[in-house]
Amino acid sequence: MIANLVLLALPLVIGYLATTIWHRRFKQYAAFPQLKPSLLWGHMKAIHEFTLRERPKIHFDPIFASMAKELGNPPLMFFDLRPVNYPMVIVNSHQVAEQISRASKQFAWSTPKSPTMDALLRGEDWKQVRKRFNPGFAPQHLMSLLPCILDKTEIFVDHLNRYADSNEEFPLLEFTINLTFDIIGAITMGVDFDAQHSESSEQGEFIQIYDRLIRLYGLGDGQLPWWMYPRREWRKYVLSKQIDQLLESIIQDKHAEHQNQQVQQTGKNKPRDVLSLSLQGNTELSKGLLSDTRDQIKTFLFAGHDTTGILLAWTFYELSRSPHVLKGVRDELDRLLGPDSDPAAVRAKLTGPGADELVNSMVYTTAVIKEVLRVYPPAGTARMARPGTGFNVQTSDGQTFCLDGVIIYNCATIIQRDRTVYGDTADDFVPERWLGDSSGIMSAGAEEDAEKRNAAGRKIPPGAWRAFERGPRNCIGQDLATIEARVIVAVVARRYDFVKVGLGELDLDGKGQPTLNDKGQYRVKSEMYNTTQVTAKPVDAMRMRVRRPTLITRGTNKQNIILSGWPAT
Repeated sequence: MIANLVLLALPLVIGYLATTIWHRRFKQYAAFPQLKPSLLWGHMKAIHEFTLRERPKIHFDPIFASMAKELGNPPLMFFDLRPVNYPMVIVNSHQVAEQISRASKQFAWSTPKSPTMDALLRGEDWKQVRKRFNPGFAPQHLMSLLPCILDKTEIFVDHLNRYADSNEEFPLLEFTINLTFDIIGAITMGVDFDAQHSESSEQGEFIQIYDRLIRLYGLGDGQLPWWMYPRREWRKYVLSKQIDQLLESIIQDKHAEHQNQQVQQTGKNKPRDVLSLSLQGNTELSKGLLSDTRDQIKTFLFAGHDTTGILLAWTFYELSRSPHVLKGVRDELDRLLGPDSDPAAVRAKLTGPGADELVNSMVYTTAVIKEVLRVYPPAGTARMARPGTGFNVQTSDGQTFCLDGVIIYNCATIIQRDRTVYGDTADDFVPERWLGDSSGIMSAGAEEDAEKRNAAGRKIPPGAWRAFERGPRNCIGQDLATIEARVIVAVVARRYDFVKVGLGELDLDGKGQPTLNDKGQYRVKSEMYNTTQVTAKPVDAMRMRVRRPTLITRGTNKQNIILSGWPAT
């Protein structure tokens, strides 16, 4: 009986698949720039072939960039990911990306997020929840939290001191991520996650569960459907529920505190964390409010610590191989904070009068951070308009494409290395390109007004830099991330020299000295690159050694600048 039903259904299934293939190939998506698809596997075969040409475990973005080059760098590319996933369009042009991320008559809050983003994070009615959290991410409020950032940075400095004494190599990324996890936990929830313990067994329960969960994500998740890994998916589900329960318990405790009038006092006893600010005025913690708050806090924790930790790891790497950039950062910090680089002296400056002005005056340091985010964007955005929406975008040459029913990926790696915008140095690390560019790093929600005011002073189109994405759904924590990074660099950059080990290590000459290339950077034996681990992370966790500076040459000639950890000849 069952066999007869299968035989009867088989022609219907084959007919449906054939109709779908014909519709996609020869009608709906035929006009899109795309590689030649396989009859059976769509573009999965082409993606696999391009992946084999690249370095091991490389992130998908450089693979997409190679495909774009093969197609002549079109503004967007179509990929048929049948039978694994929805069809997808990769956006390579900042003009097209702006149409996707901005508010419109169709989408008042910009194009909706892709359902594929629900695998790790859930966000319900984000626009109302975001309103509740906005005060906690206002720049003025964040500046009041500098002592908290400095407290957590002291633990990071202790780790660096230990490795400087032992000369052992270590995975810098793990330490920067643990640092930023401690900061984001304290700032968003008023909780100490104990992420920076030397031994993982001594870390807080939340961190241990999160670490087990995040290790289940990574290579393979975007390539094959979830149902091919039932055991792994069940483990993800169990660990995710444990994290939900821990977060809900913290939120409930925090809400109970707010009902105590003694905690409602003003002054130094007033709660400063984002969660407390968001719960003010809510006398009842309904089930909906609890789940919405939990999901938003989860987003802040996961996205906020991960991307900032990656930013710091790449920043210290670029300072280690770019001596003129390291000198520029150190000179700026000397001028703003004084010549004493002891962490206690830096702390005194950054917690004293005018601290916010000092942080905002770190112009060159900010340019370095912005350039790191341009060259090594840690994350992207995926959007989707439902079938039948009629969501069209126009390219600069006048073509119109309907993006209904496809995953839309604004590929920051390609957009931020566009040679028509950034010229011949598009692939190079050049922080100086941002000096004098009035667009700066935007505060959340302030993009449109700032762009109108600063249009005359901008050198680079604002949409060509999308590290925090843009529009109504831009990253609420972008100011926190850049304030964190500036403060941590201010504490660390003059105290230590980082020396890459393994991939990306310096190519020394016969006398054991680093040599400069024509771009003013030290030559390296091999280039570093990102791999996919939910976000884009350095492939080797940025293995480093750290040294205390013994020589700093302050000359202006790039050829006379020697990495301070290396002996002079």
